[in-house]
Amino acid sequence: MSKVTVVDHPLIQHKLTIVRDRLTNTKTFRENVNEIGSLVTYEITRDLQTKEIEIETPITKTKAKILAKDVVIVPILRAGLGMVDGIQNVIPTAKIGHVGMYRDEVTLKPTKYYAKFPKEIVDATVLIVDPMLATGNSAIAAIDEVKKTGAKDIRFVGLVGCPEGIKALQEAHDDVDIYIISIDEKLNEKGYIVPGLGDCGDRLFGTK
Repeated sequence: MSKVTVVDHPLIQHKLTIVRDRLTNTKTFRENVNEIGSLVTYEITRDLQTKEIEIETPITKTKAKILAKDVVIVPILRAGLGMVDGIQNVIPTAKIGHVGMYRDEVTLKPTKYYAKFPKEIVDATVLIVDPMLATGNSAIAAIDEVKKTGAKDIRFVGLVGCPEGIKALQEAHDDVDIYIISIDEKLNEKGYIVPGLGDCGDRLFGTK
């Protein structure tokens, strides 16, 4: 079974409170989601492998470490875009792929309308990014697409999840570790996380 890590750093929890608040405006919401993306990156990359190379400092030659594998960030459109800049600020060499999904409001099932990935994805550490892990359906479908490329080192990165979504993702992809900053109470009848933070895509882009 995959591992679930709740990143509960005080700064992250402070910023989560801001994005939960319905009175937070679009600009502040977007800035804090981006900043959470940066902060959570330190935890999700803690166990990345490194390799040793030789460099020359201003003083002498020495052996030093660099990342052994590429990192590819794959946001699930639209809401996943809100965390990409924050993660890439910490890993500026990361490549970016995209998976576009829209959710049927009746069945709550996702439909893919776009998928494009960099060629490095096969051997990379892949971060599937979506702020909300609600039903888990979009995350499962996005990971299905990424696995078709041959990628094997895949992690899910989100803000808020619920037990139903976590269970569904673990059952569908038991080799994909999950990193989120809060496990909320439940899903409501409309498929929204409770207490959650509303529709993250709409709040990021001011479309509602």
